[in-house]
Amino acid sequence: MKIFEINTVCGGGSTGRIAADLARMLEEKGDTCRIAFARGSAPEDVSAFRFGSKAEIAWHGVMTRITDRHGMYSSHATKDLIAEMVRYGPDLIHLHNVHGYYLNIKRLFEFLRTYGKPVLWTLHDCWTYTGHCSHYTGVSCEKWKTQCETCPQKRNYPGSLLIDASRRNYKTKKALFCSVPDLTLVTPSNWLKNEVQCSFFGQPSRLYPAGARCEVIPNGLDLNVFRPREEKKEALFGAAVKGKKVVLGVANVWTEQKGFEDFIRLASMLGSDYQLVMAGVDETRKKRLPSNILAFSHTKNIDELAAFYSASDVYFNASIEETMGMTTGEAICCGTPVIVYRSTAVPESVGDGCGYVLKPGDLEGVKRAAAAICSNQEEYRNACLAYRDTFDKERAHEAYYRLYRALTDRKG
Repeated sequence: MKIFEINTVCGGGSTGRIAADLARMLEEKGDTCRIAFARGSAPEDVSAFRFGSKAEIAWHGVMTRITDRHGMYSSHATKDLIAEMVRYGPDLIHLHNVHGYYLNIKRLFEFLRTYGKPVLWTLHDCWTYTGHCSHYTGVSCEKWKTQCETCPQKRNYPGSLLIDASRRNYKTKKALFCSVPDLTLVTPSNWLKNEVQCSFFGQPSRLYPAGARCEVIPNGLDLNVFRPREEKKEALFGAAVKGKKVVLGVANVWTEQKGFEDFIRLASMLGSDYQLVMAGVDETRKKRLPSNILAFSHTKNIDELAAFYSASDVYFNASIEETMGMTTGEAICCGTPVIVYRSTAVPESVGDGCGYVLKPGDLEGVKRAAAAICSNQEEYRNACLAYRDTFDKERAHEAYYRLYRALTDRKG
């Protein structure tokens, strides 16, 4: 098989690591894979093609802020991408994130419609079937089920300062994305699959009388990295945690939807025998935190991140918008019990005995759950260790490989 992957990044970030790991898996099995990407650099051990330019990405961002037509620029970059795909001649094209100011979706999907090869599309967020946003739970919006318009998140990523084109965007996406004759969608959670089936993808069409095909393959983790570490709290977090129970929170970007305000409120509720730690906090948000929260900047070192999980007593995922919630699984794999909110896909990652699932905003419940975990740490830790194999990325790889084979064999 010859597989061609397309993503914003390659090797970095969660989606970039997934793309690179799939490429390595294919090479190990004797197949070939090439990854096209637009930002950052690629690992040396994968075949990759960087296209576009910083100037074109910047222009795409500027025009998005003016017109709200994200995905309708970067024509030259997309032309180069298509030329590389034709040269490579893949048996299957695997899409990941096609948003991020680097692709012209009209050019790309017009090509995919006529290329005649299967297209597999892993949805890492909700942008694919909305008229603007990548998540909508925080504002309780359901316009995406029928027709987006007057977007309540116009200024959020991919933000527009002037025009609201959500109605037009919705119609454009529906027409383009549902025009590919051999399209299979993959979601990392049952929650996202259910959402997809309520979107225009789930509506009967000429190509898909029963709606678009959709499979669930949870994102996997490298269990050699996310494993219990023998880390001392003081060595990682400083003297402030000595003799205290550590409650950790991790986010790539801390927002209200990720639970930033909930951590601030929780800090005033926990006793002096607890220490809240937040990782991934930028300098602006650090200034808003009370003195009794320890804040660390974002780290790209996943070994350090695994050490943070291992040295903590409880992991608190206060996010209300996740298509899977990888940090929950990362914590469990490191033997750290979790507390999460019953929102979107996050509860799906919590195995029996691994922690608590609570109503969003129930900070009194979080306080009680943290106390219960800390009073019986070993029992919860053992439950986490017994459940960690569920997240093994080898399971995800095998599921993807079976799907690659099924799609290419059927086409052949």
